[in-house]
Amino acid sequence: MDSTSLGLPSSSVGLQAAEFYTDLNMRRSFQSAILPFKPDVVLFLGDHFDGGPYMSDEEWQESLFRFKHIFSLNEQITKPQIPIYYLSGNHDIGYSAFHSVHPEVLSRYEKEFGSRNYQFSAGKVDFVVVDAQTLDGAKKSKERSSSWEFIKTLSPGNASNPKVLLTHIPLYRPDNSPCGPHRSSPIINQRVSYAALDQGITYQNYLTKETSDLLLSLLKPVLVLSGHDHDQCTVVHSTPFGPVTEHTLGTISWQQGNLYPSFMLLSAGPKVSQNSTDPEHEVVTNLCFLPKQTHIYVWYICQFVVTILLLVFWPTNGLSSLPCMNTLVSFMRSVGAELLSRTKEKDDEEDGEYDMIFDAEGSMHLVKKAAVKSPSASSDSRPTGRGSVVARATAGKHRLEPDSSSILVDVGSEMTSEDGGKLARGSKSRVRKVLQRLFRVIQSIVVIAALNVPLYMMLLFKDWIDR
Repeated sequence: MDSTSLGLPSSSVGLQAAEFYTDLNMRRSFQSAILPFKPDVVLFLGDHFDGGPYMSDEEWQESLFRFKHIFSLNEQITKPQIPIYYLSGNHDIGYSAFHSVHPEVLSRYEKEFGSRNYQFSAGKVDFVVVDAQTLDGAKKSKERSSSWEFIKTLSPGNASNPKVLLTHIPLYRPDNSPCGPHRSSPIINQRVSYAALDQGITYQNYLTKETSDLLLSLLKPVLVLSGHDHDQCTVVHSTPFGPVTEHTLGTISWQQGNLYPSFMLLSAGPKVSQNSTDPEHEVVTNLCFLPKQTHIYVWYICQFVVTILLLVFWPTNGLSSLPCMNTLVSFMRSVGAELLSRTKEKDDEEDGEYDMIFDAEGSMHLVKKAAVKSPSASSDSRPTGRGSVVARATAGKHRLEPDSSSILVDVGSEMTSEDGGKLARGSKSRVRKVLQRLFRVIQSIVVIAALNVPLYMMLLFKDWIDR
């Protein structure tokens, strides 16, 4: 990602945060999922950058430094163990129409990543890397001519070694061709945009049919690997020498339009086909999916919202702040009160005194004595409830009116003045409750942050620090 990815200024906090978490996710994926397989070779199928052709030299160098750090390329320089091969993409060098105006982007790329057309061998399998951005360029373009000349020199090559074609732009396929079960986004059909005056192509989803057929007939590959589409797609091309499978690989980044990032394991060599002489079985592929990072972040956000809600409501209202909790609490209280009342009756029966009474036939019966209640000191007064005072006249001479037996004064009610205005006592109590709740929330947040932020920062940066 860079300043061209989201349309944000390079100094914006949003872009820097997106770059940091995207780089961190790819670095962790590379170190924890790919390197443990101990691969013999690592292939990058293009689009190392996002706005590579349009960046200044300073921005390009900054993105190059991030790219090397993400995939541990600086460590590979000090400890060369795994050969790494690169394939140029349209987001690295642009299309053929762009090369005629800005040829410096080609030299800048080749200076760092090497030639754009080359061949290497691994496991007795020849891998052919072609610059697909130049294949459909202007007919008089030297970049197009050099790419086709390289391809033609390989056509009469060693027939005993199977070939794997690596092209960033996928080969031609008819519109709405099925891509297999692993694709998560809609299928993209062919779209080609040409520059004026036969200056080449400004954009294309796939190579043209003529170019694709010529590539397959000259190289006769047993497998084609491509990128560019950011999503998985598997198609089978029909050729005179037999069907050829092409795997378009998805992106390894969770921020490039694909919620399901992935990579591919490829096994090449005689060990794959010890019991087969078919060169097609010299290469075996296996698509590997990475964790759905977007879903993980959504889950984090949901947990954060729930935590904030609990902090806001729990310190003051407790369980009653939760839905249906009042009904549950009332039910539990009623059950508890019923159990206690039954226990009390049983205890009264066990602890009471009994008299022995003989009937006319001489049979003895135990009869419980009547409990003697002590007179209440305030028998003529009603129980006092919370928030109210009950005053009762004790003598007839204190009665002002014969029909009024008591006077009820509600202390907790709102008191009004003679002109009807409410006093500020109720509003002050509400403000006090709000301030108390806010203080408890802030206190809880501080405690949680003190415990979790250091741990989070340690886990966040442990894979990002240079070893």
